[in-house]
Amino acid sequence: MAFIHAKTAAGRQEIEDRARKLPPGLRSILLMVDGLRDDDELTGMLPGLRAPDDALAQLQAMGLIEVVGGALAATAPRSLTAGREHDPALYKQLYDWMSESVRRHLGLKGYFMQLKIERCTDAASLEKLWPEMAAAVSKAKSPALANRWMEETRALLQGQPVDA
Repeated sequence: MAFIHAKTAAGRQEIEDRARKLPPGLRSILLMVDGLRDDDELTGMLPGLRAPDDALAQLQAMGLIEVVGGALAATAPRSLTAGREHDPALYKQLYDWMSESVRRHLGLKGYFMQLKIERCTDAASLEKLWPEMAAAVSKAKSPALANRWMEETRALLQGQPVDA
């Protein structure tokens, strides 16, 4: 089973102040832990980052990362736009939400994401961009904000009010 890891508060603090003076390989893999990649993907990066084979275990033992989720590929999530893929009102609602989210959370860093949004022609194609958008928000701001963005996006599709 592949587990998803995220930085703890101590891990984020270590990125900021480098107090523990981690070896370069461990620091590199700590930087790559984002709450979206599973341990299989992270383990695959170890040789390229010159990190030890047990880097994830070491970081977890130091309290710098933690497991935040189970297997990504265990079950395919049900599409929230299923049956409404070509609804123009839903498309407009998602398009506006995602464009505003790029502006608010990514700024100029979101230029290429905005181009991808522009190329989408229906609600289903916009939904397929959600993981990439969440990853961009996670990288630009924080994994917690990315998770909140995903929750707000799902709430938007279910007709619940979203704080803009």
